[in-house]
Amino acid sequence: MADVHSKETRSYNMSRIRSKDTKPEMLVRKFLHKNGFRYRLHVKDLPGKPDIVLPKYKTIIFIHGCFWHGHEGCKYYVVPKTRTEWWLHKIGTNTTNDTNAENLLKAAGWNIIKIWECELKKNSLESTFANLLSSLRPQ
Repeated sequence: MADVHSKETRSYNMSRIRSKDTKPEMLVRKFLHKNGFRYRLHVKDLPGKPDIVLPKYKTIIFIHGCFWHGHEGCKYYVVPKTRTEWWLHKIGTNTTNDTNAENLLKAAGWNIIKIWECELKKNSLESTFANLLSSLRPQ
């Protein structure tokens, strides 16, 4: 099935999609900073170039977009009706890369926290941040 947009329009739309400094990422960063946590961003020499690295806690936080990382059972993960095979391959590659990076990081002794975009919506934001704090602050 053909794309509903011209090649130029599709190219422009795709160019506007960020991989860094997304709204979900900024929410988590602001929360962490407000609670006294200091972190590094997008560390290139770690597998998967993690969104947030907390070296003091040997913890990495990945903030995944539900669509781009194939969040199964999530209402925000809907496979497009056009170029379905291409999108499934793209999202499948993303999830494979995520798994590989997580395995390498775990083997290197890092703790991994994965936060999905849908967990940062208003109705679940408070519990997501409470869980994040309890993961970072040992009881």
